Amino acid sequence: MQPTRSSSWKSDTLPSAVWTSLQPLTETNLPSSGVVSAFGHRIRFGNGDDVLCATSGLWNVNLGYGNPAIAEAVHGALLECSYSTLFRQWNAHAEEAAAALLDAAGEDLFSRVIYSTSGSAANDLVMKLVRQTQILRQFPEKQLIVALRGSYHGLTYGSFSLTGEDLGQRVYGVDQRLIRHVGCESGDELSELMALQGNRIAAVVVEPVLGTGAYPVPPDFLDELFRFREKYGFIIVADEVATGFGRTGPMFASTRWSQGPDVLITSKGLTNGSCAAAAVLTSADIAQLFVASGSVFTHGETQAGTPATAAAILATLSEFMRLDALDNGVKVARQLDSALNALTSSTRSVTAYRGQGCFRALDVIGAEGAPITGKETSSLLQSIRRAGASVYPGPGGIQLIPSLTYSEVEVRQLFESIAGGLSEFATVGVSHD
Repeated sequence: MQPTRSSSWKSDTLPSAVWTSLQPLTETNLPSSGVVSAFGHRIRFGNGDDVLCATSGLWNVNLGYGNPAIAEAVHGALLECSYSTLFRQWNAHAEEAAAALLDAAGEDLFSRVIYSTSGSAANDLVMKLVRQTQILRQFPEKQLIVALRGSYHGLTYGSFSLTGEDLGQRVYGVDQRLIRHVGCESGDELSELMALQGNRIAAVVVEPVLGTGAYPVPPDFLDELFRFREKYGFIIVADEVATGFGRTGPMFASTRWSQGPDVLITSKGLTNGSCAAAAVLTSADIAQLFVASGSVFTHGETQAGTPATAAAILATLSEFMRLDALDNGVKVARQLDSALNALTSSTRSVTAYRGQGCFRALDVIGAEGAPITGKETSSLLQSIRRAGASVYPGPGGIQLIPSLTYSEVEVRQLFESIAGGLSEFATVGVSHD
């Protein structure tokens, strides 16, 4: 008889079964990083820490953990129809959720929903969709896809090629020959690229707020982009995986643009983190090309648009209304503005902040007066957690992604924890725990 592995993930004698993401294996699976439970806006770790969550899970738990209405909706769908594929068929749950999503996007901007299972997979899907769309438009030479430098679109092969920061793409042989990246601080790089290759560009993919560092894309850059769309006929994709579902204020951040995108990607807030889900909303013009030509879009994912996922989407949209989440998120954002301004005024180590809505980043300097990196960032996160809150690392500092349903008291508690963590970090420096 073979020996069995203990079911206790906190075992000190057996190696862990889980290979966690974005960490060396030698540093993973400590009790202090294992989540035992989460409810409301608090999470409990295996070492006993019970702290305020200011990460919304991973930008996705916009309404707090353990929402009963969403859980009950998923439960009901699993009992009614535990699984149904979208390969060559559809299901009523998926149709109802798609109609609700189109309505939530507003103003009849989109006409069809393609389901996916993650933001990364959805970006892969979109890369295929825009190239096939240009072929149907009789522009087969339009194969290039442009993304922004510093952007994050995922880690699957297609989305990894789009991601605009160096995360080791060359190590994995990621093919970026048909990808271009430009900065968005001004329109200069965009203008140069358009002058050279505008007629070869199939699409430009834009995060309204760059997922790495919470940098809002300037309106002037967007206006230039719209002007070039008119001239060259490329597709504009709003990657709202992080910014959708009220994260920056409105349901979708791109509704504040002077012109709408042709395609919108949503994922993280789509089911309040309860199911692996993403959705791609396409314009009527794009959908009509496939209708008129009778073309098949060759994409499909086994778990995309299942009844349980669709039920979670519908329940999440309903809970946004019941909880008045968008308005409450605006109130939380105003508190963040005041608290961040006070923090930068009173704390020398915090040099700047930026972002929109409930999506913020702080620049922090270390003992040497330079922006924190690596072990310094990790130590600061540990100090803040010891003071009572969990925040997210960012380039040269930390990121704050609180749920839209935070109370005023919780915002105050968050900044008390940040202030306490900064004070400890300034005193102790890099921890070697």
